Amino acid sequence: MVDRVIKKTELADFVARLVEKYRVYAPVREQQTTNFREISTADQVDLSGANTTLSPKSLILPQSETMFEFSLDRTSEKAGILYEIELDPLPRLIFGIRPCDAKAFELLDLNFSTPSHQDPWWARRRQITTLVGLGCNTPCPTCFCTSVGCGPFATEGLDVLLIDLDKEFAIQGITEKGQRLLDDMDIKAEASATKKEAVSAQQSSSLQSIKSVVPTEGLQDHEVNALFNAEFWDKVQFACINCGVCTFVCPTCWCFDIQDEVLKNNGLRLRNWDSCMFPLFTLHGSGHNPRGQKLQRVRQRFMHKLKYFPDKYHNGVACVGCGRCVQQCPVNIDIRQVFLLMNNFKI
Repeated sequence: MVDRVIKKTELADFVARLVEKYRVYAPVREQQTTNFREISTADQVDLSGANTTLSPKSLILPQSETMFEFSLDRTSEKAGILYEIELDPLPRLIFGIRPCDAKAFELLDLNFSTPSHQDPWWARRRQITTLVGLGCNTPCPTCFCTSVGCGPFATEGLDVLLIDLDKEFAIQGITEKGQRLLDDMDIKAEASATKKEAVSAQQSSSLQSIKSVVPTEGLQDHEVNALFNAEFWDKVQFACINCGVCTFVCPTCWCFDIQDEVLKNNGLRLRNWDSCMFPLFTLHGSGHNPRGQKLQRVRQRFMHKLKYFPDKYHNGVACVGCGRCVQQCPVNIDIRQVFLLMNNFKI
């Protein structure tokens, strides 16, 4: 429930106070793209666009990060021992994150942070990061978030949600962390009944503007092997050039590779983003590649997101409907069409 408001003329001061307390990351315009970057002043923030070109996933799972350092010098006391690189402990805040990207973090938690197993790098960053979201007043034509359990004003994964009301932002404190943030920042102005009505009207308008709808109700009903061997995969993969753009812009893709880099006797162990679309991704040391053909790689991407994931976790598909892959694919492969083919598949 929206309970506070802040005037847009006060936003710069609000952001300035956030910067004093947190490492703040926000959408920043860079030539033809907008991406999340660490900011030092409020005038760097650009909230005028819709989705950023890349999702803020890299703020929790960096595209490349050093995990360990080691030495090959046999005379060193560090020889043969992996020493973990210390994580910056300063609290972080992602400002202006869209609801679909926040939900993506929740889905990635199923892979990186569960009671039974945790990726310590992911879990630590999640713990020290506060998410201040911005509702989508004007969703992109390629957005289909409402079909996959999300929405332009969904709160899942967020600590605070801002809603643009022209001259003001209505504010919803969602979690205890979010409420503490608003109290610490001294945001006290209460939302009037009129403002709450304006929020409801904006939410209704945004929902009605989303025209892209994908079916999902039949995905879990299909037998895995039958869907795996469906004839339509040849049509889906035909235009693909295996560039990997879809996986790099996707907020729910998590494939990575771990490599050691050595200079003389000093070594680093790094984690780098990888892609199931790359021919080398599944290449074995023996030389065998179980996905040596393009069709196999394209099928794996969609089967994982739309079949294997929901079958395993029963928590919906591994897609938040942000539409980035639709926008960025150089050969116009459209995941919405793949939803349709997979959901409506008949033997």
